[in-house]
Amino acid sequence: MTNRREPLLLFIVDIAFFLAALWLTLLLRYFVLPDINTFYNHLLPFSFLFGSSVVVFFIAGLYDKHAVLFRGKLPRTILNAQTVNIIIAALFFFFIPYFGIAPKTSLGIYLIVSSALILFWRLYLFPRLVTRRQQKALLIGAGEEMEELKKEVNSNPLYPVLFVETIGSAFPLPEFVRSVQERVRKEGIAIVVCDTSDEKIGRALPRLYDLVFHGVRFIDAAQMYEEIFDREPLSLLEHRWLVENISTAPRATYDFAKRVIDVIAGGALGALSLIAYPFIALAILFDDGGPVFIVQERVGEGGSLIQIVKFRSMRVRERERVTRVGKFLRALRFDELPQLLSVVAGEQSLIGPRPELPEYVKLYAEQIPYYNVRHLIKPGLSGWAQIQNITPPKFEVQYEATKRKLSYDLYYIKHRSLWLDIKISLKTIKTLLSRSGI
Repeated sequence: MTNRREPLLLFIVDIAFFLAALWLTLLLRYFVLPDINTFYNHLLPFSFLFGSSVVVFFIAGLYDKHAVLFRGKLPRTILNAQTVNIIIAALFFFFIPYFGIAPKTSLGIYLIVSSALILFWRLYLFPRLVTRRQQKALLIGAGEEMEELKKEVNSNPLYPVLFVETIGSAFPLPEFVRSVQERVRKEGIAIVVCDTSDEKIGRALPRLYDLVFHGVRFIDAAQMYEEIFDREPLSLLEHRWLVENISTAPRATYDFAKRVIDVIAGGALGALSLIAYPFIALAILFDDGGPVFIVQERVGEGGSLIQIVKFRSMRVRERERVTRVGKFLRALRFDELPQLLSVVAGEQSLIGPRPELPEYVKLYAEQIPYYNVRHLIKPGLSGWAQIQNITPPKFEVQYEATKRKLSYDLYYIKHRSLWLDIKISLKTIKTLLSRSGI
């Protein structure tokens, strides 16, 4: 579990260090304490750099809750983000001299000082602020996702809990209840995390709730798993979860705003992408002489069938062989540019679960619980699963990969909002830039 206030704390203190870096920059640049007028003259143009830095940091994942945990990746991530900020700052100050200053020396000093301060803050100060005494916890349940939860929590001391015991539900009910009670008393357990989807555990819970009078707190394992991994644990879900969290009722404000964004942004991107069409078409024709476009049938909202148009990236007679041009198109997602038309038409959205082939949907729906829930909303060009660095199933039926992808799709459907859509959009930009080698 992570404190949801920590990203806000990171943001506020980052801004404070940006301001401190500007003050130190002026001190080092002129070797005198900067007066108030000098500071404010530089503050307005540098405020743009502060804002762009926050956006770049967000795209780089530096405000994700997991950024709090994975310290080993921080130096490289921060330095990469600052490299992007250098490019943005150069474009802003030297090509748009609106403020009448082109602070080459000051800018160089600022980027060095701000990088040093942010590294010091993120690596050394912040962990000391958020480190909490770990409470002993008991994990009740079994299965792959319960083991994954235990491994993740116990491998990082920044989580506020530590699993000291794990109990399965294989014992007879009276023995199971006694075992839990004894271990809670013996180990000084403060938190019990339980798989409420397990029938036996569900029957045992009424007999265990007396432990709350001894200061023991109960947490649903599925809720904890979702908070840590940002996806739904399929094996821990029960029908009650579907009733409480998934609804076909429209969210009027969100649905309207999202549709407006799809039309405006999809139309603008579609019109802009027309510039690239002739070049992509010529590249495909010169590569193997086959057709430029392909039309595929996919499953859309409500299980309806939709037609999507793509630039062809595979050989005509060899479905699993990507062409040379196709590798480039797929890396930058250029093969999907024609789908912007279906976004404007309302068959797809910019953000949503990726549409699947009908023959695959039939097989997955028969074998994977809750699979058809992903069809409650429009499919999208990019989605929560696509930005999680998972390898999507391709060319064949892959149940395990599809289950993992579905766990992210269900998380998105449950939590969908304009803020989450913006987050996915920014992360998609990061993914495309990393694929292009930038």
